[in-house]
Amino acid sequence: MESFAHPPATIRIGDLEVPRLGFGAMQIPGPMVWGEPKDPERVRTVLKRVVALGIQLIDTSWYYGPYVSNRFIAETLYPYPKGLVIATKLGGKRTPDKGWAPFIRPDELRQGCDEDLKGLRLERIDIVHLRWLDHGVPFAEALDAMIELQKQGKIRHLALSNVSLDQIRQALEKVAIVGVQNLYNVAAGEQKLGQLPHAAVADQEKIVDLCAAKKMAFLPFFPLAIPGPPGQKREAPALAAVAKRHGKTEAQIAIAWLLARSPAMLPIAGTSSPEHLEENWASRQIQLTGADIAEISAAR
Repeated sequence: MESFAHPPATIRIGDLEVPRLGFGAMQIPGPMVWGEPKDPERVRTVLKRVVALGIQLIDTSWYYGPYVSNRFIAETLYPYPKGLVIATKLGGKRTPDKGWAPFIRPDELRQGCDEDLKGLRLERIDIVHLRWLDHGVPFAEALDAMIELQKQGKIRHLALSNVSLDQIRQALEKVAIVGVQNLYNVAAGEQKLGQLPHAAVADQEKIVDLCAAKKMAFLPFFPLAIPGPPGQKREAPALAAVAKRHGKTEAQIAIAWLLARSPAMLPIAGTSSPEHLEENWASRQIQLTGADIAEISAAR
């Protein structure tokens, strides 16, 4: 396998091993992650190219669309090629106003798991994240429901998403956790998806380091976010300067910076563009200098 500029080239997730750059399926549906894509054939082209490039992890969920992302993945790639790992997440749902809401009671988690299995045409999902959205359900209760789904053979490996340092430690006391999917990018600061705040970012650096120490993958979501006020033009002078020096895009440098940050890092950049997919995949070959990394890190 072609090596990364910032090794290792691959990462183990439980008993699975994939290149250290995956594909996030959140942009497969239409605008606002809702409904059918504007160009269905373009989406199919992207998914086929994902496999052709050698990307071996696709991150999705039944509530992307809802149902749209999983359906396109199954229609385009099933039967899945050997070595392809599919990760999903449970704990949320979409509302009729195109919003996001918790769906995290044990019965809801079971329903969501069945939706993923059905939509993806699977009998067992490789990796399932418990995406924490606080809704009066104790974390331990939701985790126990996930453990039961694993015991039933519906889930191969358990992971967590949008969780705190304490929740990760709490989970590790009960069950093997193979990965954490939290907000992390060059923008650093807290962000929101709809009206639901993500986990506080104060401990994210500690979480990344804990993942490395515990041999867990860290999957940063919104990996390509650019600093700046929401709804306004965003600028990242440090990122732009490094990109100019390397003759690359800011998005490519953002991915390269993530890969350089920790051997546990597994970005899952998403796109509905074949051209951007190629650019993202090429990011793993960008050799950032220590000065580049420090410049971007300081600007965060």
